[in-house]
Amino acid sequence: MTELDFAVVDLFATPYAVAPQLTARLRVTEATGARIHAIALRAQVRIEPQRRGYTAEEELALLDLFGTRDRWYDTLKPFMWLQASAMVQGFSQITEVDLALPCTYDFEVTASKYLHALRAGAVSVILLFSGTVFTRGERGFEVEQVPWDREARYEMPISVWREMIEGYYPGTGWLRLDREVIERLARHKAEHGLTSWDETLLDLLPAHDRTRS
Repeated sequence: MTELDFAVVDLFATPYAVAPQLTARLRVTEATGARIHAIALRAQVRIEPQRRGYTAEEELALLDLFGTRDRWYDTLKPFMWLQASAMVQGFSQITEVDLALPCTYDFEVTASKYLHALRAGAVSVILLFSGTVFTRGERGFEVEQVPWDREARYEMPISVWREMIEGYYPGTGWLRLDREVIERLARHKAEHGLTSWDETLLDLLPAHDRTRS
């Protein structure tokens, strides 16, 4: 049996990807000296919101996710961010591999809403690994599973997330709306001679909320 261990050595915004993406650089070590032919690696990535503190501004932005601070003992729990996979090429003892982490800025997704609310510092992410290991044995290829308890934590700077989002949506964001709502917004825009969607939404806000932050 092989003895595998995983660590995240870096996590950075991926330049020039087709869609928003982070990359986690993994270090994979094997302690028995066995020759690894390949690993079909899978990772479930979770965010651990309870492992950091929050400012009053962040607390307000997180209200609809976790409720008021007095409820956080029950609501501030780890949650799924995304799932990813990679093929690790053959190695012995140690290797590094890049794990692509496709992201979305859709505010209907809990992780996007959470990360958008944070202003500074870092957020703790944990990668839970699984997959299939292919080794070269005396009788040819042998197959085993990545142990269920393999995991790695990483403190991701919020600046990394913001750099990625700014690269794909400079100075903007987007909301997913029901088609009927879009049609009503379009009608309001036309009826009032508004020239942009920003103007349309601002026109619908109460007067004291129309100044941009």
